[in-house]
Amino acid sequence: MSPEKSQEAPSAHGIARLTVHIPSAFRENVAKDISPISPRWNTPEFRFYYVVAIFAIPAMVWIPISLSQSTHRNYPFYSSRLSQGWLHGRLVDNSDAQYRSFRDNLGVLCKAAFGYLAIKFIARHLRANRTNSNFYLIPTNVVLSILMIIALHGSSSLKILFIMSINYLIAKKCRGSRLAPLLTWLFNGLVLFANELYHGYRFGDILPGLAAMDSFSGIYPRWHVNFNITMLRLISFNMDYFWACKTPENADVEPTEKQRVTVPHSEEQYSAMNYVSYVLYPPLYIAGPIITFNDFIWQHRKPISISKRYNMMYLLRFVFCYMTMEYILHFMYVVAIKDRKAWIGDSSAEIAMIGFWNLIVVWLKLLIPWRFFRAWALLDGIDPPENMVRCMVNNYSTFGFWRSWHRSYNLWIIRYIYVPLGGSKNVMVNTVLVFSFVALWHDLTFRLLAWGWLISLFVVPELAARYILPQSKYGKYPWYRHVCAIGAVFNMLMMVAANLVGFVVGTDGVKFFFSQLFGTWEGIRFMTLSSCCMFVGIQLMFEYREEELRQGIVRRC
Repeated sequence: MSPEKSQEAPSAHGIARLTVHIPSAFRENVAKDISPISPRWNTPEFRFYYVVAIFAIPAMVWIPISLSQSTHRNYPFYSSRLSQGWLHGRLVDNSDAQYRSFRDNLGVLCKAAFGYLAIKFIARHLRANRTNSNFYLIPTNVVLSILMIIALHGSSSLKILFIMSINYLIAKKCRGSRLAPLLTWLFNGLVLFANELYHGYRFGDILPGLAAMDSFSGIYPRWHVNFNITMLRLISFNMDYFWACKTPENADVEPTEKQRVTVPHSEEQYSAMNYVSYVLYPPLYIAGPIITFNDFIWQHRKPISISKRYNMMYLLRFVFCYMTMEYILHFMYVVAIKDRKAWIGDSSAEIAMIGFWNLIVVWLKLLIPWRFFRAWALLDGIDPPENMVRCMVNNYSTFGFWRSWHRSYNLWIIRYIYVPLGGSKNVMVNTVLVFSFVALWHDLTFRLLAWGWLISLFVVPELAARYILPQSKYGKYPWYRHVCAIGAVFNMLMMVAANLVGFVVGTDGVKFFFSQLFGTWEGIRFMTLSSCCMFVGIQLMFEYREEELRQGIVRRC
């Protein structure tokens, strides 16, 4: 498959174009292999669903807007968390610290991206048409990467380089030995815990005579916060090298998107220069998306062609998502309301929408930086995995949700944890181990560990349903789609509960939400109505995926 085709053809058309383009989702002849199902978009059943959506969606938007008016009785409780805005004379809810750090520094990031791309453009121009690979760019990457971490972390860049050096020595000394994965995981796990325990180790605490070095802290002194992402790249390099020592190189291969991850290189490609260039690659250093070492080197070894149109459309997606978030933050103060617990006297519907829109904010605050950094990498000629494939509310399967949410991390986990542990042979045990790791990797707190265990527990009903009512046996019956939709409603409710625990209000907040939504008659009536609306939404999701199948698109999420 030629690089150009990987981005330009095949492509989705019609409504399926709403979902971000992923080349590997297209399967040849899949539309011919499945049983032909006529589109339901214009049937009476779906026209009824459109009517429900016309009434339900505006209500879901209006409720948080009404709660965010200065005339609302709870406004004084959270107004101190609002800041000066720039849209329609409204204040802005810029109280989420994680997204604020990106939003407030977006101008600086754009300048950094422009400067980086300008230097890379000059480097390419000086070596134009001299080689079929991009390995000549690696030294430029290394220099820019070192300058970047010095600017970001100041003297703490020495700590990062020290950790990287030890990790590299483990890989090179152990090579294909069984000690390589053991020491790699042990070392990086200890570093992860030590970073949390000692908050990045001040030089003055290590040796009093070095205390002066702490004054040169850089633009972003908290290097250990970003190190979680760096750790994934360290493990990727070591494990890819470990497998490369056991597998001969196939020099003639023209790898596809998926093969770039698994097909190894010759041992000399796992060099210190390539290692530093990969681990500290500026566009993806801060937040990802995560790309494996093998994939990164393949894209330098056999560069892919990314069209200007593809990059332009992706940038437009980023701008649309960014502006969507801006309007939410200017008109829905749900983060401030949640932080101040300013929901006294609110109805069940209002409390539910506070939780729902907080989850939307969580989704957007992750999607927007990931889209920005991926766009930066695309403009540099590197195509990392798309992190957010579908909108948060366009999910009904627990497994599908985690395949589309932080997708590059999911692919990393499958390659380096799930498959080595046995994969689908031990689904439940591996799922518990995987989500426990995911929770601890995010943050060493009980709240996220509880989230990981809840997710592991909530996959059981879906596994049981797939076993009792397999699609291969019952999919031909008209009732099957509706039974699946009922089960998906409960799936969605469980996923909402788990993510509220992990990323929004914690266990105590969820207890309060549940007491209001399931402990009162008003709450039960609202949840019954909401479940019916969710049933309608799930039917639309089912048909959307059927439309994708008609076009040969299989996203598995």
